Amino acid sequence: MSTSAVLAQQEALDLLDPLRPLRHPHFDDDDDPLLPAQPPSIPNETTHLAFPLPPFYTAADADADAPPGPTSIHIKLAVDPTPGCGGVTWPAGEVLARYLARRGPRALAGKNVLELGSGTGLVGLVAALLGARVCITDQAPLIPLIHRNVALNRLSPSLCIPAELNWGDPLPASLPRPLHLILAADCVYFEPAFPLLVHTLTQLVPTPTPPDLNAHAPDPEILFCYKKRRKADKRFFALLKKHFTWTDVRAPFRSHIPGPLTRHTIPPPPLQVIDDPNRASYARETISLLTLRRKR
Repeated sequence: MSTSAVLAQQEALDLLDPLRPLRHPHFDDDDDPLLPAQPPSIPNETTHLAFPLPPFYTAADADADAPPGPTSIHIKLAVDPTPGCGGVTWPAGEVLARYLARRGPRALAGKNVLELGSGTGLVGLVAALLGARVCITDQAPLIPLIHRNVALNRLSPSLCIPAELNWGDPLPASLPRPLHLILAADCVYFEPAFPLLVHTLTQLVPTPTPPDLNAHAPDPEILFCYKKRRKADKRFFALLKKHFTWTDVRAPFRSHIPGPLTRHTIPPPPLQVIDDPNRASYARETISLLTLRRKR
């Protein structure tokens, strides 16, 4: 087959599956695909997702006379692979969305939130439905899809704001201030973007200069969810650790000696809740949910 015929065949395959070049790259140094196998995605397909709310919210704050509240956050999501890999849902995004829903409206109502690398906007949409004012950001080709998903979920454009943000560029003027929460899911996949993402995170959480130290507002919380796919991921975290530390969002646990207490046993400590009971499930899929903190 001639070179021109091979190129024509490759272009035809790419039109049928816009994510194909990312799954089968010719430039990766460790021969791992940038993206895992995905179920077929139809341009302009709409999916429906649900994320459980915490029991205290569904029980209407334990008021027996109050009608029961909703049990889940429901999302309508348009997906479209045509603009690139961000136009479909990815596992870490669903993990982070589920975690936010578990926190419930009390944790997010009235907060200013920024989502980085939003893609379809899933995580930011969940935050907005929980009562936050959210700026949902990504590159220009994905902004129309995010606008569509804001409309599908009947969210006010003044409270759920799509905005273009290329990592490494100046921050958008529409960014709500002060920021209380920064969200990022499945943003570690393209090695040339690693330093740009770290730069944007440092812009969002700058180190205060000495005259501002006493007046410095609390840093926003950063929730960073990613799925380990490639050896190159380590290079991202090598860059990140120059500016940030991180810890896992863990599951509740209780350490105790089983059986009845006697004068010879130590009483069990109280239950220590460290946020996420779903961690064991998604950790098996090599997904981590981290809290980042700026080094001082």
